[in-house]
Amino acid sequence: MQKEHSEDKDNQQKDDDANEINDLASALQFKKSDIIKDHYKFWDTQPVLSFKDKTKIEKIGPIDNKTKLEDVKVEPYNLPKNFSWYDIDIFNSKDIKMLYEFLRDNYVEDDEGMFRFDYSEEFLKWHLSAPGFLKQWHVGVLHKSDDGTSRLVGFISGIPIHITVHGNQLSLVEINFLCVNSKFRSKRLAPVLIKEITRRVNLQNIWQAVYTSGTLLPRPIAATNYYHRNLNLQKLLDIRFTYLRPQLNLARAKKLYSLPKEVSINGLRKFETKDVPQVYELLEKHLSKYKIRAHYSKEEIEHWFTPKDNLVYSYVVETNGVVTDFFSFYLLPSSILKHDVHKMLYAAYSFFNVANSVSLKDLLKTALIVAKNEGFDVFNALDIMDNESVFSNLLFSKGDGSLKYYLYNYSAPEVKQDELGIVLM
Repeated sequence: MQKEHSEDKDNQQKDDDANEINDLASALQFKKSDIIKDHYKFWDTQPVLSFKDKTKIEKIGPIDNKTKLEDVKVEPYNLPKNFSWYDIDIFNSKDIKMLYEFLRDNYVEDDEGMFRFDYSEEFLKWHLSAPGFLKQWHVGVLHKSDDGTSRLVGFISGIPIHITVHGNQLSLVEINFLCVNSKFRSKRLAPVLIKEITRRVNLQNIWQAVYTSGTLLPRPIAATNYYHRNLNLQKLLDIRFTYLRPQLNLARAKKLYSLPKEVSINGLRKFETKDVPQVYELLEKHLSKYKIRAHYSKEEIEHWFTPKDNLVYSYVVETNGVVTDFFSFYLLPSSILKHDVHKMLYAAYSFFNVANSVSLKDLLKTALIVAKNEGFDVFNALDIMDNESVFSNLLFSKGDGSLKYYLYNYSAPEVKQDELGIVLM
């Protein structure tokens, strides 16, 4: 009888845990395909928030604050036989080509295996050369084959970033481009890559990180969704990126999604270096209203927003020498994997938008017109900051893709999408 009673209590506890996890999933708007596991072999060993913490997260601060610089491993983590660490030199043409080809062939695909991100060499150099970058944070793994040749089979990167989390300013790193060749994933290289980049970051006396993933891990500070606005409808239909609603024929759909060729906002022009001080002030004021937000120095403003063809597009609205509004987006193409004609999807990704003298709707519509005129196929935006408020009016559609935001070694309450002011690439 005692055993049965104990089993009943265990089952009740499991039901209670499941209900609380489901409540959490609902609150953070996880996808139906997102599954919360009972056990995470790697992440359960790391200083991250756990799904087992069933109470509402209220603590703000480091999860593990006992580590000291003198306790950090000086030597890199061990790798299996025939594998070795290799720091990518982004300004070496051979290295950046090797990294580009590796990510092109192995990085993020959609669930159906139809599209894969195709970060260009120029994009990788731009992202990885963020002000304050360190070469040793561009961490590669080489594999030496039997014929003596070596190839890149794993990679992870970190760049400096500054954010505010519920009023607390943090200097940390943005972790990105974690990727392992599928043939070597049984070697469990991903956990070793994470531990190695953590070690290298810790050696700089930095103990926190921020990162995103489409996969559900323990435990997001926010769960966001991608929305898409058709720009080249025929191509998007051809490659099955989108579909027509039953009540909408092609001719009517093309008319519905058509955009003017000319912009209508007076004083609109491309961002220039001289705009850095004013855009800095604009962004600081705008982002201050979000609970979790990015900080950019003037040097970072210049780095991230100076226009570069086929990379980043930034515009300001200027009246009588005063910059009042700002929008930006960047190019992130995807390889089209299963089509005989179309091989590349040209996607614009919304970066930051600050509307003051014009409405956000008109500002973002202008961004759509610029992107359309530049030859983009689709305009993508996350439902963060104020973005979602204008999606319906501008005919954005909710996509299948979601993006979760995470903090490493930092506890903070979850936030809603419109309380988040960070864009990670």
